[in-house]
Amino acid sequence: MNFHEYQAKELFVQFGIPVPQGTIASTPDAAVEVARQIGGDQWVVKAQIHAGGRGKAGGVKVVKTLTQVRDSAAKMLGTRMETYQSGGRALPVNVVLITEATEISKELYLSMLVDRASRAVTFIASPMGGVDIEQVANDHPEKIFTVEVNFMQSLQPFECRKLGFSMGLGAKQTAQLAKIMMAMFNLFNQCDMSLIELNPLVINSAGDLVALDGKLNCDDNALFRQSRLEAMRDVSQDDPLEAQAAKHDLNYVSLDGNIACMVNGAGLAMATMDVIKLYGGEPANFLDVGGGATTERVTEAFKLILGNDNVRAILVNIFGGIVRCDLIAEGIIAAVKEVGINIPVVVRLEGTNVERGRELLKSSNLSIIPASDLADGAQKAVAAANG
Repeated sequence: MNFHEYQAKELFVQFGIPVPQGTIASTPDAAVEVARQIGGDQWVVKAQIHAGGRGKAGGVKVVKTLTQVRDSAAKMLGTRMETYQSGGRALPVNVVLITEATEISKELYLSMLVDRASRAVTFIASPMGGVDIEQVANDHPEKIFTVEVNFMQSLQPFECRKLGFSMGLGAKQTAQLAKIMMAMFNLFNQCDMSLIELNPLVINSAGDLVALDGKLNCDDNALFRQSRLEAMRDVSQDDPLEAQAAKHDLNYVSLDGNIACMVNGAGLAMATMDVIKLYGGEPANFLDVGGGATTERVTEAFKLILGNDNVRAILVNIFGGIVRCDLIAEGIIAAVKEVGINIPVVVRLEGTNVERGRELLKSSNLSIIPASDLADGAQKAVAAANG
């Protein structure tokens, strides 16, 4: 689950991570009032969407008058913004964040995530903040520093101080960095985060560390015990089809191709997409209907698939292990009749009662193309999609 910047900063404040003073606004007049309450003679107006790269897309403006606050907010609010990190989607700007402007002496980078390679929660830091960390790692790998946390021992203050000195910070900033890292560690564990990123983490004119921008990701699997965080979800930022899938406990991810996949099992779904690519096709989605592929779930899956106008063929690849193939076939037949599908549907079944399942599909009098195995199914789906 993703968070807006203003939501991330609310959590930062609660855990003791310093951020600039700021408040959101949903109208230009409200933005002016926020700026007036903050005071000063310079503010930053920031569009709130679930994507980075807002500055390059015109979503971050430094302004010096209240009129400019109003004008900048008016240009952002109610629009849709696409950045190089928005996955090809233009996301709606429903609110803007107005913050006090910060005089920056130096920009740093600091993040915390689960490193699957080392099987540890890991801090990543760099004295080169404000830019893509991937670019820093590529051009200046010597400027990337890491701390792998031993979970049995927890994060130790000396590890934080060592990281600060490695980044060239003075004693004052190193002590502040240690406090920030400890706060991040607590936030990460108490709120089941999968990513915390402060970029840039800046040294301001007073020599203090401040998180100028922040990004959070929470582990969806932990939301059952994080109701407060789940209430922060902004579904307007989600892919509509993915949001609809979540309501029915379907694992769905939109892709750019024209061959829709319906599979039971994440690993089998990945393999199905690979085989489609192998035979020259492009998958339109990842869709795992789960081990218990009931008629209701299959029906909802077909509705999801047909919500994508680019789909030209559907490949159903089901292994009947937990559920018998004859029951799966009955579900597919019922779903096809209910939804009214008018594009080619290729079905590959394998597993328990597979012969009975294939017979049901054959005698259904529906335009379902049977496949003997996955390779056969992928080739038929590619041919159907190509007309």
